[in-house]
Amino acid sequence: MASLKPKILVTRRLPEAIEARMATLFETDINEGDVTLTSHDIVAGLSGKDVLVSSITDRIDADLIARLPPSVRLIAQFGNGVDNIDLEAAWAAGLTVTNTPSVLTEDTADMAMVLMLALPRRLVEGTQKLVRDGVWAGWSPTSMLGHRLRGKQLGIVGMGRIGTAVAQRAKAFGLNIHYYSRNRRPEGLESPLEATYWSDLDAMVEAVDIVSLHTPHTRETFHILSAERLSRMKPGSFVVNVSRPELVDETALVAEIENGHLAGAALDVFEYRQGINPHLLALAEANKVVLTAHMASATLEARIEMGETVIVNIRTFMDGHQPPHRVLPDGTPSHRS
Repeated sequence: MASLKPKILVTRRLPEAIEARMATLFETDINEGDVTLTSHDIVAGLSGKDVLVSSITDRIDADLIARLPPSVRLIAQFGNGVDNIDLEAAWAAGLTVTNTPSVLTEDTADMAMVLMLALPRRLVEGTQKLVRDGVWAGWSPTSMLGHRLRGKQLGIVGMGRIGTAVAQRAKAFGLNIHYYSRNRRPEGLESPLEATYWSDLDAMVEAVDIVSLHTPHTRETFHILSAERLSRMKPGSFVVNVSRPELVDETALVAEIENGHLAGAALDVFEYRQGINPHLLALAEANKVVLTAHMASATLEARIEMGETVIVNIRTFMDGHQPPHRVLPDGTPSHRS
């Protein structure tokens, strides 16, 4: 007798509790090897399946979508960002796409603050001296001097959920909050944060000491910190990015740090498809850049909440209802005519 459970392909390993729950609710095929699947492997693995549970490492482009078996009706992304999915092609093919928003907010904001502290207070450099190099000669009044955060100007690019959470944390550290966003936030949000809205991003980056990026990757935000914009930043300022690598012209960022215009950068995301930029690694060795391994949302609590959200999206969709976290191409109405 054929199973009545929805049949799903999960492209990466998930927390054990989520995999166990999926196994009870769905007929589940999990990529046990936990390496990025090729497009051929994804298409082959979806034979007879209803749902693709993708992650940000999967490239779901128009070519792959065109080759999906007709049984597949839902792409349930395990992640907030969906820039790895061609939403227009999915829409045209009649596929529904969902994601897992909101659950990453607090953890990502925490990581942004960690990185914001790491550079000016030389945290990584101090650890290396003690643990890796073993060259610390002991405390002295002029040893390992960094810079105070309190009183500095923080410029947030994108005042959504995560940007707002970062602003709340930064305010507690005594930073002055500035932000650029497509739309000005309500007075009820601005006032408690004493936040200053800038409609001109160029003007804001010229005025602040730290630029922190919290906007999705879209056609409009690609290289939002362009070479020209990076050159406008205040001398001695920092860049923090826990969002998407495509938001920054990485080559230009490296050049601005190497020539001394910028003091450094703290990056949880960076270009690595062809290997991490050796110039970026050299700057990290020189303690001008802090690099973390895409860890902003990497808490067990966040991953479990993401998995639960994927399950809710699948069950709602398979029950014939619109899932709560459906993602549509820009400018697309929420219902087909």
